[in-house]
Amino acid sequence: MNKTQFIEKVAANAGFDKKTAEKAVNAVIATLTDAFNAEEKVQILGFGTFDIKKREARTGRNPSSGEAMEIPASTTLVFKAGKALKK
Repeated sequence: MNKTQFIEKVAANAGFDKKTAEKAVNAVIATLTDAFNAEEKVQILGFGTFDIKKREARTGRNPSSGEAMEIPASTTLVFKAGKALKK
């Protein structure tokens, strides 16, 4: 499902017209993006939790050559589904 299809589903489920649903979806995406940029945890009861995880720098191996290489530290977004979503 792409963003346009998602907006259409939101409009149908909420009884909104597509423009109102698009504004709502864009507002949710902007709010989530702001929270993630501030490295805040976002918990939506019944859905799940989004969290920022920091990975330390480490030494890995190049799969094609087998030589050791340094993997830099990184930050990633992690999602953990809630109980209701798991069912």
